[in-house]
Amino acid sequence: MNRRKVFTGSPWEPVVGYCRAIRVGDRIEVAGTTAMKDGEVVGVDDAYEQTRFILETIEKALRELDADLSHVVRTRMFVTDISKWEEIGKAHGEFFREIQPVATMVEVKALIDPRLLVEIEVEAIV
Repeated sequence: MNRRKVFTGSPWEPVVGYCRAIRVGDRIEVAGTTAMKDGEVVGVDDAYEQTRFILETIEKALRELDADLSHVVRTRMFVTDISKWEEIGKAHGEFFREIQPVATMVEVKALIDPRLLVEIEVEAIV
């Protein structure tokens, strides 16, 4: 089966050996995505802004694979401070209010950079 991959230029993609998103048949998996742009954290100390940036990055990756947010069936949100769930949830809702995929939000000890507050991965079916 054909595999189509999306890369975003993250410094971790070649080191760890992964791509941002991959499409195999009608399935798309998007790797854990953080608020990094050109090696810098977007929205330092702002969980809402980081979440918006992450979802915009995911949306772009889906488009490169001939899909969009309406194809998303699951989101997983890894957050470093669960008390910020409302900020994160507000941004998530702005993108998924009508789509309503299944969603999980869990608190984790840390992400790859201590300034990162949120990491999100999604599954989509086209």
